[in-house]
Amino acid sequence: MGEQALEGERRRLLGLAYRMLGTVADAEDAVQETYVRWYRLDDAERAAIDNPAAWLTRVASRVCLDALGSARARREQYVGEWLPEPVPSEWAMATSAPDPLDRVTLDDSVSSALLVVLESLTPAERVAFVLHDVFAVPFAEVAATTGRTPDAARQLASQARRRVRERRAGVATRAQHDAVARAFAAATTTGDLDGLVALLDPDVVLRSDGGGRVSAARRPVVGADRVARFLLGLPRLAPTGVVSPVETADGLSFLATVDGRVDTVLSVVVAGDRITDLYLVRNPDKLTLWS
Repeated sequence: MGEQALEGERRRLLGLAYRMLGTVADAEDAVQETYVRWYRLDDAERAAIDNPAAWLTRVASRVCLDALGSARARREQYVGEWLPEPVPSEWAMATSAPDPLDRVTLDDSVSSALLVVLESLTPAERVAFVLHDVFAVPFAEVAATTGRTPDAARQLASQARRRVRERRAGVATRAQHDAVARAFAAATTTGDLDGLVALLDPDVVLRSDGGGRVSAARRPVVGADRVARFLLGLPRLAPTGVVSPVETADGLSFLATVDGRVDTVLSVVVAGDRITDLYLVRNPDKLTLWS
């Protein structure tokens, strides 16, 4: 593989690693480590590799598998709630595998809603799911990556797929999601408490990620009335803030800027005609793609 083709794999690997690790910075570190390992090979070792792209995918996935194990310990020390990094739709499309065969939809594979569910999987389940269901990697390769037999790798992906489906049962279509999101925006903009409460599931949960860098709710806010009052109180904290609708992998979401600086990306999960979850990402380290 020539240098140009080799470097051409970098963007795909970045998308793969992001889906496994949940932040762009961690994904970039994993991809960098993958290329370091490639360049450490001597000429004879590289010549013996029949499919460099598959080799890079396998190594990047193993790096991510190791990173997922240590990430759990790091996140126990994280200040407040940890949420995956939201990314613009354009970035998601640019880092996707071409023509996947058996996978969730392109956008959904990087949605905050799905990435939150993937956090509940074991590292091996997550790697198997991303490799097979999102990037259409054959089970033989998944097995080589995870150190399992092909049958065990198939079982890992099946378990992950089942848990994803269970956790995301009843999630609204994109059209339904965006209609509720627009009504949500109207209610929050006008300060309509009753209208906002009506859009929220009685057991709605709001999570806010400031990473200890900026102020954010340290614990989830639960319940329609509490979440509604929390949201309607936010403009008083940033009176110069401007909220704009943006397209993300979750559908219609909202970007808040304060004095021209990106402050928050807010996305919602809709089931039926109610919002069940809200994710507010405020950690500046997770907003660099939006600047």
